[in-house]
Amino acid sequence: MKGPFLTLLLASSFSATTAYNLVRDYSGQNFFSGWNFYGNYDNLTSGDVIFVNQTNATADHLAYVNSAGHAIIKVDNTTNVPYNYKRNSVRIETQDYFPVGSVWIIDLLHLPYGCSVWPAFWTSGQTWPQQGEIDIIEGVNLMTYNQMALHTTAGCTKTTPADQTGTSTQVDCSTGQGCTVAETKPNSFGAAFAQAGGGVWATQFESSGIYIWFWSRANVPASINASSNSVDPSTWGNPSAAYPSTSCSMAQFFGAQQLIVDITLCGDWAGLNSTYHATCNPNGICYNDNVMGPGSPTYDNAYFEIDYIRAYATGAASTGIIGPTPSTSSSSTKSGSAPGTTSTSVGVHFRPSMFALGCLLFSFLLFL
Repeated sequence: MKGPFLTLLLASSFSATTAYNLVRDYSGQNFFSGWNFYGNYDNLTSGDVIFVNQTNATADHLAYVNSAGHAIIKVDNTTNVPYNYKRNSVRIETQDYFPVGSVWIIDLLHLPYGCSVWPAFWTSGQTWPQQGEIDIIEGVNLMTYNQMALHTTAGCTKTTPADQTGTSTQVDCSTGQGCTVAETKPNSFGAAFAQAGGGVWATQFESSGIYIWFWSRANVPASINASSNSVDPSTWGNPSAAYPSTSCSMAQFFGAQQLIVDITLCGDWAGLNSTYHATCNPNGICYNDNVMGPGSPTYDNAYFEIDYIRAYATGAASTGIIGPTPSTSSSSTKSGSAPGTTSTSVGVHFRPSMFALGCLLFSFLLFL
Protein backbone atom coordinates (compact mmCIF):
# COMPACT_ATOMS: atom_id res chain seq x y z
CA MET A 1 0.00 0.00 0.00
CA LYS A 2 1.26 3.46 -0.84
CA GLY A 3 1.88 5.70 2.14
CA PRO A 4 0.92 9.38 2.01
CA PHE A 5 4.51 10.46 1.29
CA LEU A 6 4.85 8.12 -1.71
CA THR A 7 1.46 9.17 -3.02
CA LEU A 8 2.57 12.81 -2.85
CA LEU A 9 5.86 11.97 -4.58
CA LEU A 10 4.13 10.21 -7.47
CA ALA A 11 1.65 13.01 -7.98
CA SER A 12 2.10 15.21 -11.03
CA SER A 13 4.60 17.96 -10.28
CA PHE A 14 3.38 20.57 -12.77
CA SER A 15 0.32 22.78 -12.61
CA ALA A 16 -3.21 21.56 -13.10
CA THR A 17 -5.24 22.60 -16.14
CA THR A 18 -4.54 26.25 -16.89
CA ALA A 19 -5.06 28.15 -20.12
CA TYR A 20 -2.23 30.48 -21.11
CA ASN A 21 -3.03 33.09 -23.74
CA LEU A 22 -0.63 34.48 -26.34
CA VAL A 23 1.01 37.78 -25.32
CA ARG A 24 4.06 37.96 -27.64
CA ASP A 25 4.70 36.30 -31.02
CA TYR A 26 8.23 36.58 -32.43
CA SER A 27 7.96 35.15 -35.94
CA GLY A 28 8.08 35.87 -39.66
CA GLN A 29 9.37 39.11 -41.12
CA ASN A 30 8.84 40.88 -37.77
CA PHE A 31 10.78 38.31 -35.73
CA PHE A 32 13.47 40.76 -34.60
CA SER A 33 11.00 43.40 -33.44
CA GLY A 34 10.97 43.49 -29.65
CA TRP A 35 14.58 42.36 -29.18
CA ASN A 36 17.76 44.20 -28.19
CA PHE A 37 21.12 43.21 -29.68
CA TYR A 38 23.85 42.95 -27.07
CA GLY A 39 26.43 44.94 -29.03
CA ASN A 40 29.58 44.09 -27.05
CA TYR A 41 32.30 41.48 -26.79
CA ASP A 42 31.43 38.42 -24.68
CA ASN A 43 32.35 39.75 -21.26
CA LEU A 44 30.02 37.23 -19.59
CA THR A 45 31.44 33.77 -20.33
CA SER A 46 34.90 34.64 -21.67
CA GLY A 47 33.81 33.49 -25.11
CA ASP A 48 35.92 34.34 -28.15
CA VAL A 49 33.21 36.38 -29.89
CA ILE A 50 31.97 39.91 -30.35
CA PHE A 51 28.18 40.09 -30.10
CA VAL A 52 27.56 42.71 -32.78
CA ASN A 53 24.81 45.33 -32.79
CA GLN A 54 21.72 45.06 -34.99
CA THR A 55 23.11 47.24 -37.77
CA ASN A 56 26.18 45.05 -38.22
CA ALA A 57 24.29 41.80 -37.67
CA THR A 58 21.89 42.74 -40.46
CA ALA A 59 24.57 44.06 -42.82
CA ASP A 60 26.78 40.99 -42.34
CA HIS A 61 23.86 38.56 -42.66
CA LEU A 62 24.28 37.23 -39.12
CA ALA A 63 20.65 37.95 -38.16
CA TYR A 64 17.94 37.89 -40.82
CA VAL A 65 14.70 36.22 -41.92
CA ASN A 66 15.14 33.69 -44.73
CA SER A 67 12.84 32.96 -47.67
CA ALA A 68 10.90 30.43 -45.60
CA GLY A 69 10.04 33.11 -43.03
CA HIS A 70 12.40 31.63 -40.42
CA ALA A 71 14.78 33.71 -38.31
CA ILE A 72 18.47 32.92 -38.78
CA ILE A 73 20.96 33.80 -36.02
CA LYS A 74 24.51 32.73 -36.78
CA VAL A 75 28.24 32.95 -36.25
CA ASP A 76 30.35 34.66 -38.91
CA ASN A 77 31.65 31.87 -41.15
CA THR A 78 33.21 34.05 -43.89
CA THR A 79 36.00 35.98 -42.15
CA ASN A 80 39.61 34.84 -41.74
CA VAL A 81 40.27 35.81 -38.11
CA PRO A 82 43.92 36.49 -37.14
CA TYR A 83 45.43 35.08 -33.97
CA ASN A 84 44.31 36.69 -30.69
CA TYR A 85 41.22 38.31 -32.22
CA LYS A 86 37.58 37.40 -31.89
CA ARG A 87 34.88 36.23 -34.31
CA ASN A 88 31.53 37.97 -34.73
CA SER A 89 28.35 36.41 -33.42
CA VAL A 90 24.92 37.45 -32.12
CA ARG A 91 23.17 37.70 -28.77
CA ILE A 92 19.61 39.04 -28.60
CA GLU A 93 17.42 39.73 -25.54
CA THR A 94 13.71 40.47 -25.38
CA GLN A 95 12.79 44.01 -24.45
CA ASP A 96 10.12 42.53 -22.15
CA TYR A 97 10.46 40.55 -18.91
CA PHE A 98 7.82 37.88 -18.32
CA PRO A 99 6.55 37.19 -14.77
CA VAL A 100 5.54 34.01 -12.97
CA GLY A 101 2.46 32.69 -14.75
CA SER A 102 4.11 32.48 -18.18
CA VAL A 103 4.80 29.81 -20.80
CA TRP A 104 7.41 30.14 -23.55
CA ILE A 105 7.55 27.98 -26.68
CA ILE A 106 10.35 27.89 -29.25
CA ASP A 107 10.10 25.98 -32.54
CA LEU A 108 13.45 25.38 -34.26
CA LEU A 109 14.56 23.71 -37.48
CA HIS A 110 18.26 23.88 -36.68
CA LEU A 111 20.51 24.39 -33.65
CA PRO A 112 24.13 25.59 -33.78
CA TYR A 113 26.68 22.83 -33.28
CA GLY A 114 30.33 22.00 -33.89
CA CYS A 115 33.64 22.14 -32.05
CA SER A 116 33.96 25.37 -30.01
CA VAL A 117 30.26 26.23 -30.56
CA TRP A 118 28.19 27.09 -27.46
CA PRO A 119 24.56 28.01 -28.23
CA ALA A 120 21.81 28.72 -25.73
CA PHE A 121 18.17 29.72 -25.44
CA TRP A 122 17.72 30.85 -21.87
CA THR A 123 16.18 33.43 -19.55
CA SER A 124 17.48 35.78 -16.86
CA GLY A 125 15.99 38.05 -14.22
CA GLN A 126 16.69 41.77 -14.13
CA THR A 127 19.39 41.24 -11.50
CA TRP A 128 21.55 38.11 -11.63
CA PRO A 129 21.70 35.76 -9.86
CA GLN A 130 19.24 37.21 -7.32
CA GLN A 131 16.31 36.84 -9.74
CA GLY A 132 17.46 33.60 -11.28
CA GLU A 133 18.28 32.08 -14.64
CA ILE A 134 16.59 29.28 -16.61
CA ASP A 135 18.61 27.42 -19.26
CA ILE A 136 16.16 25.81 -21.67
CA ILE A 137 18.46 24.81 -24.57
CA GLU A 138 22.20 24.54 -24.10
CA GLY A 139 25.09 22.38 -25.20
CA VAL A 140 28.66 22.65 -26.41
CA ASN A 141 30.97 21.21 -29.03
CA LEU A 142 29.77 17.80 -30.26
CA MET A 143 27.42 16.96 -27.39
CA THR A 144 24.49 14.84 -28.55
CA TYR A 145 21.91 15.81 -25.92
CA ASN A 146 20.48 19.04 -24.52
CA GLN A 147 21.21 20.17 -20.96
CA MET A 148 18.71 22.19 -18.91
CA ALA A 149 19.58 24.08 -15.73
CA LEU A 150 18.66 26.71 -13.14
CA HIS A 151 21.08 29.25 -11.66
CA THR A 152 20.15 30.97 -8.39
CA THR A 153 21.50 32.28 -5.12
CA ALA A 154 22.16 29.81 -2.30
CA GLY A 155 19.21 27.83 -0.97
CA CYS A 156 17.54 26.56 -4.15
CA THR A 157 18.03 22.83 -4.74
CA LYS A 158 16.87 20.26 -7.30
CA THR A 159 14.61 17.37 -6.42
CA THR A 160 13.59 14.78 -9.01
CA PRO A 161 9.83 14.21 -9.22
CA ALA A 162 8.63 10.84 -10.50
CA ASP A 163 7.17 12.45 -13.62
CA GLN A 164 10.47 13.99 -14.82
CA THR A 165 11.78 12.08 -17.85
CA GLY A 166 15.29 13.62 -17.95
CA THR A 167 18.21 12.68 -15.72
CA SER A 168 19.17 15.03 -12.88
CA THR A 169 22.95 15.47 -12.82
CA GLN A 170 23.57 18.32 -10.33
CA VAL A 171 21.27 19.37 -7.47
CA ASP A 172 22.63 22.65 -6.04
CA CYS A 173 21.31 25.50 -8.19
CA SER A 174 23.73 28.05 -6.69
CA THR A 175 26.95 26.37 -7.83
CA GLY A 176 28.79 27.34 -11.03
CA GLN A 177 27.19 24.56 -13.06
CA GLY A 178 23.74 25.13 -11.57
CA CYS A 179 21.24 22.32 -11.02
CA THR A 180 21.22 20.41 -14.29
CA VAL A 181 19.05 17.90 -16.11
CA ALA A 182 20.27 15.90 -19.11
CA GLU A 183 17.70 15.20 -21.84
CA THR A 184 17.16 11.47 -22.45
CA LYS A 185 14.90 11.73 -25.51
CA PRO A 186 16.74 11.33 -28.83
CA ASN A 187 17.55 14.14 -31.30
CA SER A 188 17.67 16.98 -28.75
CA PHE A 189 20.98 18.48 -29.90
CA GLY A 190 23.62 18.47 -32.62
CA ALA A 191 23.38 17.11 -36.15
CA ALA A 192 20.66 14.62 -35.15
CA PHE A 193 18.33 17.46 -34.17
CA ALA A 194 18.44 18.96 -37.68
CA GLN A 195 18.24 15.55 -39.36
CA ALA A 196 15.01 14.84 -37.46
CA GLY A 197 13.44 18.06 -38.76
CA GLY A 198 14.10 20.06 -35.61
CA GLY A 199 11.77 20.21 -32.65
CA VAL A 200 9.96 22.24 -30.01
CA TRP A 201 10.65 23.21 -26.39
CA ALA A 202 8.04 24.57 -24.00
CA THR A 203 8.76 26.07 -20.57
CA GLN A 204 6.19 26.70 -17.85
CA PHE A 205 7.24 29.34 -15.30
CA GLU A 206 4.69 29.05 -12.53
CA SER A 207 4.38 29.47 -8.76
CA SER A 208 4.41 25.66 -8.47
CA GLY A 209 7.80 25.50 -10.19
CA ILE A 210 9.58 25.47 -13.54
CA TYR A 211 8.91 22.70 -16.08
CA ILE A 212 10.54 22.14 -19.47
CA TRP A 213 9.28 19.88 -22.26
CA PHE A 214 11.05 18.78 -25.45
CA TRP A 215 9.55 17.11 -28.52
CA SER A 216 11.39 16.05 -31.64
CA ARG A 217 9.50 17.09 -34.78
CA ALA A 218 7.51 13.86 -35.16
CA ASN A 219 6.26 14.06 -31.57
CA VAL A 220 5.18 17.70 -31.24
CA PRO A 221 1.68 17.71 -29.63
CA ALA A 222 -1.16 18.40 -32.04
CA SER A 223 -2.45 21.08 -29.66
CA ILE A 224 0.75 23.11 -30.18
CA ASN A 225 0.74 22.65 -33.95
CA ALA A 226 -2.96 23.44 -34.26
CA SER A 227 -3.22 26.70 -32.33
CA SER A 228 -1.00 29.66 -31.57
CA ASN A 229 -3.50 31.64 -29.48
CA SER A 230 -3.54 29.59 -26.27
CA VAL A 231 -1.89 26.55 -24.72
CA ASP A 232 -2.62 24.16 -21.86
CA PRO A 233 0.50 22.47 -20.38
CA SER A 234 -1.62 19.88 -18.54
CA THR A 235 -2.15 18.13 -21.91
CA TRP A 236 1.58 17.73 -22.70
CA GLY A 237 2.49 14.71 -20.61
CA ASN A 238 5.55 14.48 -18.40
CA PRO A 239 8.24 17.18 -18.63
CA SER A 240 11.89 16.53 -19.44
CA ALA A 241 12.96 18.72 -16.52
CA ALA A 242 10.94 19.56 -13.41
CA TYR A 243 11.98 22.02 -10.71
CA PRO A 244 9.18 22.02 -8.11
CA SER A 245 8.93 25.04 -5.83
CA THR A 246 8.91 22.71 -2.81
CA SER A 247 12.72 22.82 -2.85
CA CYS A 248 13.18 26.11 -4.73
CA SER A 249 10.68 28.85 -3.96
CA MET A 250 9.78 30.83 -7.08
CA ALA A 251 8.96 33.89 -5.00
CA GLN A 252 12.33 33.78 -3.23
CA PHE A 253 14.69 32.89 -6.08
CA PHE A 254 13.07 34.18 -9.28
CA GLY A 255 11.79 37.43 -10.73
CA ALA A 256 10.32 38.22 -14.14
CA GLN A 257 12.47 36.70 -16.89
CA GLN A 258 13.95 38.08 -20.12
CA LEU A 259 14.33 35.64 -23.05
CA ILE A 260 17.81 35.39 -24.58
CA VAL A 261 19.25 33.69 -27.68
CA ASP A 262 23.02 33.62 -28.21
CA ILE A 263 25.96 31.74 -29.69
CA THR A 264 29.40 32.10 -28.16
CA LEU A 265 32.61 30.20 -28.94
CA CYS A 266 34.97 28.38 -26.57
CA GLY A 267 34.74 30.29 -23.25
CA ASP A 268 34.21 28.95 -19.76
CA TRP A 269 32.45 25.75 -20.83
CA ALA A 270 33.09 24.86 -24.49
CA GLY A 271 36.72 25.98 -24.21
CA LEU A 272 37.47 24.16 -20.98
CA ASN A 273 40.15 21.60 -21.85
CA SER A 274 38.37 18.62 -20.28
CA THR A 275 35.14 19.53 -22.09
CA TYR A 276 36.74 20.36 -25.45
CA HIS A 277 38.95 17.27 -25.42
CA ALA A 278 35.99 15.00 -24.65
CA THR A 279 34.25 15.42 -28.02
CA CYS A 280 36.69 17.38 -30.22
CA ASN A 281 40.50 17.33 -30.43
CA PRO A 282 41.88 15.38 -27.43
CA ASN A 283 45.17 17.27 -27.69
CA GLY A 284 43.94 20.60 -29.04
CA ILE A 285 43.15 24.11 -27.87
CA CYS A 286 39.63 25.33 -28.57
CA TYR A 287 40.53 28.82 -29.82
CA ASN A 288 43.54 27.78 -31.90
CA ASP A 289 41.74 24.87 -33.52
CA ASN A 290 38.60 26.77 -34.48
CA VAL A 291 38.12 30.51 -33.90
CA MET A 292 41.22 31.80 -35.63
CA GLY A 293 41.60 31.22 -39.34
CA PRO A 294 38.87 30.75 -41.95
CA GLY A 295 35.26 30.51 -40.79
CA SER A 296 34.21 27.80 -43.24
CA PRO A 297 33.63 24.91 -42.92
CA THR A 298 34.12 25.14 -39.13
CA TYR A 299 31.09 27.38 -38.55
CA ASP A 300 28.82 26.38 -41.43
CA ASN A 301 26.46 24.69 -38.94
CA ALA A 302 26.76 27.34 -36.21
CA TYR A 303 23.30 28.85 -36.65
CA PHE A 304 19.79 28.88 -35.23
CA GLU A 305 16.88 28.53 -37.64
CA ILE A 306 13.79 29.56 -35.69
CA ASP A 307 10.21 29.21 -36.87
CA TYR A 308 8.86 31.15 -33.89
CA ILE A 309 9.24 32.04 -30.23
CA ARG A 310 5.93 32.69 -28.43
CA ALA A 311 5.19 33.90 -24.93
CA TYR A 312 1.91 33.06 -23.21
CA ALA A 313 0.51 34.17 -19.85
CA THR A 314 -2.39 33.66 -17.52
CA GLY A 315 -4.72 36.61 -17.02
CA ALA A 316 -2.86 38.06 -14.05
CA ALA A 317 0.60 37.52 -15.52
CA SER A 318 -0.30 39.19 -18.82
CA THR A 319 -0.66 42.51 -16.98
CA GLY A 320 2.64 42.02 -15.13
CA ILE A 321 4.99 42.04 -18.13
CA ILE A 322 7.86 44.47 -17.56
CA GLY A 323 9.08 46.30 -20.62
CA PRO A 324 10.21 47.28 -23.03
CA THR A 325 13.79 47.73 -21.86
CA PRO A 326 15.93 50.17 -23.86
CA SER A 327 18.68 48.84 -26.12
CA THR A 328 22.25 49.47 -24.99
CA SER A 329 23.90 48.07 -28.11
CA SER A 330 27.04 49.93 -29.07
CA SER A 331 29.46 47.64 -30.89
CA SER A 332 30.31 48.35 -34.49
CA THR A 333 33.30 46.03 -34.74
CA LYS A 334 34.00 43.40 -37.38
CA SER A 335 35.31 39.87 -36.96
CA GLY A 336 39.02 40.00 -36.47
CA SER A 337 38.74 43.08 -34.25
CA ALA A 338 39.98 43.38 -30.70
CA PRO A 339 37.29 43.24 -28.00
CA GLY A 340 35.54 46.37 -26.78
CA THR A 341 35.47 47.57 -23.21
CA THR A 342 31.86 48.49 -22.51
CA SER A 343 29.78 46.22 -20.26
CA THR A 344 26.06 46.23 -21.06
CA SER A 345 24.49 43.48 -18.96
CA VAL A 346 24.25 42.38 -15.37
CA GLY A 347 23.49 38.74 -16.28
CA VAL A 348 26.46 36.38 -16.20
CA HIS A 349 25.82 33.23 -18.20
CA PHE A 350 28.31 30.92 -16.49
CA ARG A 351 28.72 27.23 -17.12
CA PRO A 352 30.18 24.20 -15.39
CA SER A 353 33.80 23.55 -14.71
CA MET A 354 32.70 20.03 -13.68
CA PHE A 355 31.16 19.10 -17.02
CA ALA A 356 33.29 15.97 -17.39
CA LEU A 357 32.07 14.72 -13.99
CA GLY A 358 28.49 15.39 -15.04
CA CYS A 359 28.98 13.36 -18.23
CA LEU A 360 30.33 10.42 -16.24
CA LEU A 361 27.40 10.60 -13.82
CA PHE A 362 24.92 10.81 -16.70
CA SER A 363 26.45 7.75 -18.42
CA PHE A 364 26.39 5.81 -15.16
CA LEU A 365 22.73 6.61 -14.52
CA LEU A 366 21.73 5.51 -18.02
CA PHE A 367 23.04 2.03 -17.33
CA LEU A 368 21.36 1.62 -13.95
